[in-house]
Amino acid sequence: MSAREKLAETVFDSVSAMMAAYSEEAIFAARVDHRRHLDLSESSIESLDAILDGQAPTDLDFQTRIWGSYLGEVIRRRFGGEWEFTQYPGGVTAVPTLLIGGSRLYPLMKVYRRLTMGEGESLPAFYKLISSRLRERRDAKSG
Repeated sequence: MSAREKLAETVFDSVSAMMAAYSEEAIFAARVDHRRHLDLSESSIESLDAILDGQAPTDLDFQTRIWGSYLGEVIRRRFGGEWEFTQYPGGVTAVPTLLIGGSRLYPLMKVYRRLTMGEGESLPAFYKLISSRLRERRDAKSG
């Protein structure tokens, strides 16, 4: 059974457990399929972006899940927050959403855009922007 099939058939206790499992698969796939090291650090976003730069848009749903979960887990581990399913603005279905201090982030949708629209949807630039905004909000609340 492939990792894709195994993850698809697993019943998770929570959205957080599901995102963690998909993120772990991203770490494994990066090492085995791409010879890249992903360690859930901020600096690993560059490696993630390089992996996506070389991806063909096949099995887009699974690619979006594993790489988007990884991106979201990097953000969540740095800034806290919780996963939940919410409707993407303008969308018709609920997607995994990262809630951090009143902000809603859609890392899977960002990865989807990166996979389908190319390097103009830079993950390092996205991470830099949101981390700056999240730090500003955190500092404003504590100051």
